[in-house]
Amino acid sequence: MTNPDRDEARATDGRTVRWARHREERRRSLVDATIRAIRRHGATVGMDDIAAEAGTSKTVIYRHFEDRAGLYRAVAQRVDARVVGGIAAALERSSAAGKDPRELISSTVDAYLELVESDTELYRFVVNRPIVDRPLPDDPVGELVGHVTDQLSRLLDGRLGGEPRHAPDPATTRVWAVALVGSVQAVADDWLAAPGTSSRPTRRDLVESLSELAWNGLSPILSDRQSDR
Repeated sequence: MTNPDRDEARATDGRTVRWARHREERRRSLVDATIRAIRRHGATVGMDDIAAEAGTSKTVIYRHFEDRAGLYRAVAQRVDARVVGGIAAALERSSAAGKDPRELISSTVDAYLELVESDTELYRFVVNRPIVDRPLPDDPVGELVGHVTDQLSRLLDGRLGGEPRHAPDPATTRVWAVALVGSVQAVADDWLAAPGTSSRPTRRDLVESLSELAWNGLSPILSDRQSDR
């Protein structure tokens, strides 16, 4: 025997799920359109350009993201996922190949700089926040840097760990990771600001320089810990 109330509840739940899925798909498509507009018009893209690329109006965009800051956050989260995923993949490949810590650090640096080089305007958009006209308490750039720092901290913990008496304090490896990520971010920003001349370093040059700097600081610590075992 059917239960009208239960059947109605199931139908309502089904509509709710379909509507939520539709809204999520629409948000993804609007983020895709925003990224295309950034690549087409540059990091200083305006909302009119974004709406035109999406084939809709600014009112519809705000309906899905509340305001420009909401759209900016969604784009930044997409970039966050790309950078973090790229670094994770690079570290996984390096670990599987049994590479030494220096090459693991190089892989991390290269994965970050790859976005800067291959999608420069998108990187500038996220870093400079051109469509946001107010401070954001939940800074997406800080979240991105934090996620990369977390990955590097785990890498250093894993490589410098071992017997408890030889393992560095997690707070110490966190400091090293923050310093490494901060230097990469600062160099990347300076690299973008440099004129495109023959004297401008290549991405490979930057990776080598930053890896050398990091390695010269970490290698004595690694050697001391290995000799104590």
